[in-house]
Amino acid sequence: METIKPKSCVKSKTRFARTFQKVINLRNAKRIASSNGICVLVSHNKFKEDSGIHGGKSQVFERSEEDVKARNRAVMEALVAKLFASVTSIKAAYAELQMAQSPYNSDAIQAADQAVVDELKVISELKRSFLKKELDLSPQVTLMLSEIQEQQSLMKTYEITIKKMQAESEHKNVDIVSLKKKLGELLSFNKSLEKKLDASGSLSMFDNLQFPVLNPTHFAQFLHYTVRSIRNFVKLMIREMESASWDLNAAIECIVGSDTEFPEPTHRSFAFESFVCKTMFEGFTTDTNFILQNDSLPLDEQQNHQMFDKFKKLKPVNPKIFISQNPNSSFAKFTRSKYLQLVHAKMECSLFGNLNQRKIINSGGVPDTTFYAAFAEMSKRVWLLRCLAFSLHNDVTIFQVRKKSRFSEVYMQCVTEEILFSPADMNDSTVGSGSEPRVRFTVVPGFKIGETVVQSRVYLSPPRR
Repeated sequence: METIKPKSCVKSKTRFARTFQKVINLRNAKRIASSNGICVLVSHNKFKEDSGIHGGKSQVFERSEEDVKARNRAVMEALVAKLFASVTSIKAAYAELQMAQSPYNSDAIQAADQAVVDELKVISELKRSFLKKELDLSPQVTLMLSEIQEQQSLMKTYEITIKKMQAESEHKNVDIVSLKKKLGELLSFNKSLEKKLDASGSLSMFDNLQFPVLNPTHFAQFLHYTVRSIRNFVKLMIREMESASWDLNAAIECIVGSDTEFPEPTHRSFAFESFVCKTMFEGFTTDTNFILQNDSLPLDEQQNHQMFDKFKKLKPVNPKIFISQNPNSSFAKFTRSKYLQLVHAKMECSLFGNLNQRKIINSGGVPDTTFYAAFAEMSKRVWLLRCLAFSLHNDVTIFQVRKKSRFSEVYMQCVTEEILFSPADMNDSTVGSGSEPRVRFTVVPGFKIGETVVQSRVYLSPPRR
């Protein structure tokens, strides 16, 4: 019984096998053509005698024409195969030439260049022979050699590609090592920044604070830690301004006026601290972001307890994580509002070159930047300070000291001790004479909780002598 071969067997023939089969066919055709020629010579006389009956002479001529056409077709196929093989060799040589450029290898470049020249000469010679009809090719041999040449060129191209990919892999490995090193440096830098943020003071001392024993002293202590967080943010903001080539003196003039003199360059930070405090504490007792929902001041004892619960709940939490998990919470809305108010669009674009942080915040997200992390920590402490203030049983008010006001130790505390006059200067001849220092601007506002006064922090003008 005849066996039917599956189609997959036919399709699986390699290119080389097909070429080999073609060569065999060409040899068979040549052998048949040679046999036909012998028959023609042997029977020439007989065909000549019987030409009138059988027409043998015309059949011989027709068969000879077919043989010539088959021969010409085989030669053309061999020519095209050789031409394609030369093109493939040129491609391989060009790939070698590119590979030898980096790293530079003069010997490899010369060898590749010579290979290209040699193949171009072969193509030129084929063209000349073809145009002059002087092609002298053995179809079988030419097809086989062309196939071998093409396969060798392809193998060379693949080898070059493998080397190129290995070089790229090694280069990427070097990049990976470099990036890992940079990552380690950034992680170390972030840890140092976290330590600086922690320098604003741990809030662990308030872990055991209980609502029944809460008093204004606790508020004053927490205000101290809040101010330290504000100063850390101000230092970071000033560094960003200096990196962005800001004119700090011009910025200070916009905040406190052009008539303010600073004996020490480090005192300029108090102007920025004043600006940040004024923004962050604005609406401390009136902003709806601070008030319990559907309630109004003054708060009763139950509402005081609710505010204290808010304080205890938020105190140990990372503010960025809390905002990302609770984007619609009062604290998240407060932080978002204060950021947009403090860092206006032009300022952000100048500091960072774009408005990416602003866009993320407006969409309810949390920017993953050191600048925003410092801001969120500061915002958290201001928010907690408010919660603590309204956890007390007394009314809370906030105040600022007017510019050029006389210094009062009851309501004020000087942020720079060197400016504050000594007790020796306080005598009958100087009091009221206009020689005492005056308030230039308020740095941190003061608070009044019932009858208790928490001093404001002010920057003083040096006394006139």
